Amino acid sequence: MNRLENVVARINDADAILIGAGSGISNAAGMDFWYEASPLFMKYMSDFYQKYHFEGIFKGFYNRFESQEERWAYLLKMLKMVSTIPPQNRVYDYLKTIIDNKPYHIITTNQDMLFKKFFPEEHVSEIQGSWGFFQSKNTLTDKNLYPIDGYLDELIPKIVDNRLPTELIPKSEVDGTPLIPWVRGPEFLEDKKYYEEYEKANQFLGKYQLKKILFIEIGVGRMTPMFIQEPFWEMTNYMPQSFYINLNPSDVLTNPAIKDRSLLINSDTARALQNISELIKGGQND
Repeated sequence: MNRLENVVARINDADAILIGAGSGISNAAGMDFWYEASPLFMKYMSDFYQKYHFEGIFKGFYNRFESQEERWAYLLKMLKMVSTIPPQNRVYDYLKTIIDNKPYHIITTNQDMLFKKFFPEEHVSEIQGSWGFFQSKNTLTDKNLYPIDGYLDELIPKIVDNRLPTELIPKSEVDGTPLIPWVRGPEFLEDKKYYEEYEKANQFLGKYQLKKILFIEIGVGRMTPMFIQEPFWEMTNYMPQSFYINLNPSDVLTNPAIKDRSLLINSDTARALQNISELIKGGQND
């Protein structure tokens, strides 16, 4: 039995599956505009790149623009990219095939909203926020979240020379404080929706903690191991019927305490998920 066949055997044997996914699965899906000036990035952001030369939209998010008007033009166009560009391959479809016949839940630090486009919202916990919402910088006064869709539709057509007019910069409906994306940062709003995302995962774990839970980590790097990787190691350690699988082409590893209940897959993530899904479907091609 090779490693991917072993993965399928573990999936078939599991009572429930908890997926933990990081930015590596977005990369595997061909969303290569986050950290590099890829053709996909340049298609939408060439004007900003020619001026500032930042590599990818994430670095652009932290770029020092000449003005807030220019920053908001960039931010709105960036959010349009994130919310509308589809995956460039079928990675999320492969994952759906892999887990769809089992009780499952997905915990992700990704803020790109892709999991909630492919899986029911009740099965997904976005624990580090989402680019799909704005929040106020003043979290003491305004605890609301503002969906981005209406802002994009209204404001992008009003951008002139890569600047949003000052009077159109989005503000809090409560106190007029500037809005910011609802993603992890110094002013990140931890309130109702944030706790709801964690509660979904906790309810799933509470239901299956005494059964055979399979923890599958996909594309989680070493930048923030405290959100998914280390909790998965700890839960595997104290849940004696559980098992841990890590899929990552570069940073695949496990805790020595659970080495005998771990399986590490360091091949290309997209290809691995495709092969696993085909094995589960009986080896038939898509």
